[in-house]
Amino acid sequence: MPLEYLLQEPVSIQEKNPLILLIHGYGSNEEDLFSFAPELPQSCYVISVRAPHQLMYGSYAWYAINFDANDQKFSDIPQALDSRDLLMEFISDIVAQYPIDQNQIHLIGFSQGAILSLALGLSYPEKFSKIVALSGYLNTEMATPGFEKNYFSQLKMFVSHGTVDQVIPVEWSRKSVPILQNLGIDCVFKEYPVGHGVSPQNFYDFKNWLEM
Repeated sequence: MPLEYLLQEPVSIQEKNPLILLIHGYGSNEEDLFSFAPELPQSCYVISVRAPHQLMYGSYAWYAINFDANDQKFSDIPQALDSRDLLMEFISDIVAQYPIDQNQIHLIGFSQGAILSLALGLSYPEKFSKIVALSGYLNTEMATPGFEKNYFSQLKMFVSHGTVDQVIPVEWSRKSVPILQNLGIDCVFKEYPVGHGVSPQNFYDFKNWLEM
């Protein structure tokens, strides 16, 4: 299934350019994170991709979030795995279509997009250079089996969360970071006094980190 996307080309197209792939959250669409594009490094292709499952007009999801009888939320793992694989196919297609440096592919995910970005990083660390995970958490069920044996020393992550997030508790991020670091991933973790969103300071911090 081809995924819809928005594209911002680099100011100067070289033989090979870095790619920043933006992966939106549940109930959003490709236009949401694409608002970051004008402020992101101008040497990069910036692509914002739309999730495959339509919820209602203009809102999409990478996988369903269901509630059980006790109103406990749980993720549809098979759908998440399908979306993870779909994103890898999408990246392969984009690399074939545009002059992209395969050693400089970066992910920026928000919420459900951050959860998938972390799962992609664990599953295929050799494919990605930097991953920004905003207001998400690590769900190892979404990674490929045996991910622990992967080689992570080239991968860098920026994980951030709002301290008053009522959608995904900040504690979930806090628990994720030691797991990532124990795998040997260079991981920066920052918290901001906001809810389920990206504050200007958060944006400034991860933008500076990307440019390092």
